[in-house]
Amino acid sequence: MVPTYSAGARLDRLPISGFHRRILWLIGAGMFFDSFDIYLAGGILGALVKDGWSDLRLNAAFISATFIGMVIGSFSAGILGDRFGRRFTYQANLMIFGLASLAAVFAPDMWSLIVLRFFMGVGLGAEIVIGYATIGEFIPPAQRGRWAAYLSIITNTALFAATLVGYLVIPTFGWRAMFAIAGTGALAVWYARKSMPESPRWLESVGRTDDADRVLGRIEATYGAGLPTPRHEPVATHADPGLKVLFGRPVIRRTLLATVINVMINVSIYGFVAWVPTFLVKQGLSVGSSLGYTTFMSLGGPVGACLGALIAERLGRRNGLTVTSLVAALLGVAYTLAPSIEIATAVGFGLFTCIYLMVALGIAAYIPELFPTEYRLRGTGVASTAGRIAGIFIPQGVVWLYASGGIVPVLIMLVGALLLQAACVGLFGIETRNRSLEELRPGHDPALAPVER
Repeated sequence: MVPTYSAGARLDRLPISGFHRRILWLIGAGMFFDSFDIYLAGGILGALVKDGWSDLRLNAAFISATFIGMVIGSFSAGILGDRFGRRFTYQANLMIFGLASLAAVFAPDMWSLIVLRFFMGVGLGAEIVIGYATIGEFIPPAQRGRWAAYLSIITNTALFAATLVGYLVIPTFGWRAMFAIAGTGALAVWYARKSMPESPRWLESVGRTDDADRVLGRIEATYGAGLPTPRHEPVATHADPGLKVLFGRPVIRRTLLATVINVMINVSIYGFVAWVPTFLVKQGLSVGSSLGYTTFMSLGGPVGACLGALIAERLGRRNGLTVTSLVAALLGVAYTLAPSIEIATAVGFGLFTCIYLMVALGIAAYIPELFPTEYRLRGTGVASTAGRIAGIFIPQGVVWLYASGGIVPVLIMLVGALLLQAACVGLFGIETRNRSLEELRPGHDPALAPVER
């Protein structure tokens, strides 16, 4: 009787190699242009108003169209990615936002641009769900959290890149050139990704074991002889559990935890990070000064992602998220007590760092690990959808809170969200560090005998 090793066991035994680095760059390139397309909105909307193309009302419609599209994209990616595969879905979403971005170059009026932005949003919302979930299906357990953080680093560089490119391009070539750059980049990545393999874990989960074996054979052939023997793992089931599995025992606890993490991180970003320039102007600073201080704070984004790569496999995801949430809450309190703008900026840098460290540990690494392969994208998609919906309404809450008492009520909201996240992860989370994705299945019994035939 020859043991049949699962796709997960065969992938997990592979040493990190050029194959893994290629997967990282192919996924990372798509997510970079995804984030670039999201962040270019700030510079473009200002240029549209200046050119007389738009006003504040139409700009608000543009932003709303983006978020509505992202909500639909996040949810749809979860359904389609589990049903038709990771490869099909990430290629489809790149095509959607790439073509929509190029079409925006030729938009005849603002309403046409708003409609096209909705379609961009569909693709943009899908990419985050697929990218972070897919990278983890290829990387061995001892490195999985670190490589998810690497992907977060690549993604977070897009904020600085979009700001810099907008500064250089928009005054000379106009706002249309920004959409041309984003669309061309997305379609170039779409072409490069055509050679990227389907996830063997997903192929096995839907019963396509021969296809999974062929993909694994090609990957293993690049290593030559001398690979370690895979660990025995039960082969994944082939049944499609549907969306309802996320809300039944024992999975609902993980679904709620993933949702809380995604919503609380979105509260942090859209309830604080996105508002810092406005808060500083309201406190009496000039627009130029506020942007200067905010730029310094925003360096916490890549710093936080880099810290994620350093601690993901040391502290673990559960402990790392809990500790980072508590530190961020303390910094939120300190921000309200800062006696000068310089000290507030230093505290703000630390707060930005913690928030983007939570993105690396929580959204990039932890949430996709909570769900088995056959419904990983559905679970990730539902949590992401909840976060996107929160992102639509949080700014309205910030406006109301700020009008009622200035920045202090806003920071009370932020600190409350961070403490809630720390409590939920600390009390109800599981540790995923150095464990295979198959071991993390709800109800997994490590004593199960190997499948043989």
